[in-house]
Amino acid sequence: MKHFARIMVAAALIIMGVIDAMAIEEAKYEVIKRDNNFEIRDYDAHILAETVVEGNLEDAGKEGFKRLFRYISGDNRSGGKVAMTAPVSQEPMGEKIKMTAPVGQQRVEESWVVSFMMPGSYTMQTLPKPEDPKVTLRPVPSRRMAAVRYSGFWSEKGYLQHKEELESWIHGMGLTIVGDPIWARYNPPFMPWFLRRNEVLIPIDADIGQEKAR
Repeated sequence: MKHFARIMVAAALIIMGVIDAMAIEEAKYEVIKRDNNFEIRDYDAHILAETVVEGNLEDAGKEGFKRLFRYISGDNRSGGKVAMTAPVSQEPMGEKIKMTAPVGQQRVEESWVVSFMMPGSYTMQTLPKPEDPKVTLRPVPSRRMAAVRYSGFWSEKGYLQHKEELESWIHGMGLTIVGDPIWARYNPPFMPWFLRRNEVLIPIDADIGQEKAR
């Protein structure tokens, strides 16, 4: 048992080292209040690349991720060119955009909107246009969000459980929900479930309710 535990710890350290080496830009925010796993955050304005996918939460997330990953991997209308090689060849290639975190997913009627945050170095004018008409770009203004963080598998059960916990906490704090919940995932698929960072985010009114009076 001890030998197994040492193997798991070693594997975790190796994986975390790999992830650190692959450090990616994350959404910028300021924590206004922290209460165990719950937080109130003020997010900076940013741009999303997003796509609408039909299906259940887990399948829609996979399909949406693939579409968006193709976009940031070069499936766009950038004017970039591939360098000359041997044999001599040249072809158009879209611009590659760095991966960011988190991957967002939000319910819209019977479908899901899956989104990638675009790096802060881009504007709506400088981002390459997607080749896939199912991928769109959208600016998001600064906003206040309530958040709950948890680890575990990417499952609808886990999402719904923590969404309900966050909604209960929001109401208990005297806060007002002003938008739909967002499921946020920060890690690549090969990350073990017990090391994954998952969150549910819910837009709330800028007034922090009962806390303002304390």
